[in-house]
Amino acid sequence: MPRRFAPLLSSAATLLLLAGPAPAQMMKTPEAAAPAKAAPQGRGEVQLSFAPVVKRAAPSVVNVYASQVEKRSNARASAMDEFMRRFFGEDSGGRVPGGPRGERAKKSLGSGVIVDESGLVITNNHVIDNMNEVRVSLADRREFEATIVLRDPRTDLAVVKIKNPGGLVPMPFGDSESLEVGDFVMAIGNPFGVGQTVTQGIVSALARTQVGTSDYQSFVQTDAAINPGNSGGALVDLQGRLVGINTAIYSQSGGSHGIGFAIPAGMVKAVVEAAKAGATTVRRPWLGARVQTVTPDIAESMGLDHPTGVLVASLSPKSPAEEAGLKRGDLILNVDGRSVDDPEAFGYRFALKGIEGQTRFGILRGTSRTTVPVKLGPAPELRPRDVLKVRTRSPFLGATFVNTSPAVAEEMQVDFPAEGVAVQEVEENSFAARAGLRKGDVVVAINGAPVATTKDLDRVTRTSLNMWEVAINRGGEVLTSVFGG
Repeated sequence: MPRRFAPLLSSAATLLLLAGPAPAQMMKTPEAAAPAKAAPQGRGEVQLSFAPVVKRAAPSVVNVYASQVEKRSNARASAMDEFMRRFFGEDSGGRVPGGPRGERAKKSLGSGVIVDESGLVITNNHVIDNMNEVRVSLADRREFEATIVLRDPRTDLAVVKIKNPGGLVPMPFGDSESLEVGDFVMAIGNPFGVGQTVTQGIVSALARTQVGTSDYQSFVQTDAAINPGNSGGALVDLQGRLVGINTAIYSQSGGSHGIGFAIPAGMVKAVVEAAKAGATTVRRPWLGARVQTVTPDIAESMGLDHPTGVLVASLSPKSPAEEAGLKRGDLILNVDGRSVDDPEAFGYRFALKGIEGQTRFGILRGTSRTTVPVKLGPAPELRPRDVLKVRTRSPFLGATFVNTSPAVAEEMQVDFPAEGVAVQEVEENSFAARAGLRKGDVVVAINGAPVATTKDLDRVTRTSLNMWEVAINRGGEVLTSVFGG
């Protein structure tokens, strides 16, 4: 049976995953009847109630309601509204109740965590993705409007800010790096929209990287029950500190099967710090190298007793990796002493280092082990983007292009190509969309002639041609297609 990882989000039509049923009532004993309840003070002092921890953490967990109001033409709206009224009632079909005809809304429901007294709330990006209106409901039933201040699709995290906040209780960050398999944790969120719910379990595994819900993967796995609607909710330790943001579950049916995943607090904190600094995006360090998984065969050929680390497959000229002296074929074993076993774990460890100072890679080159200092910095803008929106009749009509650079590649989440111009955006139902162009594609040649800049592309598209032979770099593979003029 194929694996299925689902984001934890509720919507008007369906609830997408994360939260959990209320914890089972624990067996009462004479000790449990004691009047005073205390949070566990150490690993060996698990008391008979988690209530003190919940009281500390629950006020920081909120419900996030997001919606997207769509405008439609009056003629289309009238016909559709008439159909919906006739068959489903006055306000059916998603029309905004009490709103003007022609407005329809898409809605989603998730959870979030207050992380700053100023009103910053962290949630999952998929909870507010494509939404333009957000409301936040606190545990004490107060509701606030909120604005989206930062989206980070690469980690599936987003930050919203409550308008005119007051009396907020932020949750302190815990150290997700110190978590161990077997530690008690609790998941707090709003499953299925029923209201705030707490479930408890243990850390089942660490550094899970094959979940597929974000680019920077190193998830905390837990058996605390989480269900649809708990996306963006808190995974907390027994001190009531945030150690993760619940984001996905392993499920064939959409219900909880005791395998849930949370984004570690280390990555969450980096996103929150960017929002506090006023950024609308998160800037991460650029290495300028492509790494690959070490297979058993590769490990054997390198004299290793088991696969470990990541193999440097290629280097970009004048990149931090090249300047640090890394070479193709080097095996990166750790980042600042923390081991990495696959490209996802390496990307996560490196991304946490920020864009200032340096980090150190432990590498194996041949039979020699050494440590290499690597300078940290953001992906550079090597040349002006020179944005071009093609408006002449061609296979590129309706697409927007920019000159390639490491910064552009980082934003588009693609490997940095040495040549060509990148597709930044493609309009729906345009010539470019029908030709199969996608965001992140890089046009490298037209009719055999290289396309190095957007000026080259502009010059070619202003010429009437009977045939267009277009070479595109997509994910490192060059594809060639032919179109009529």
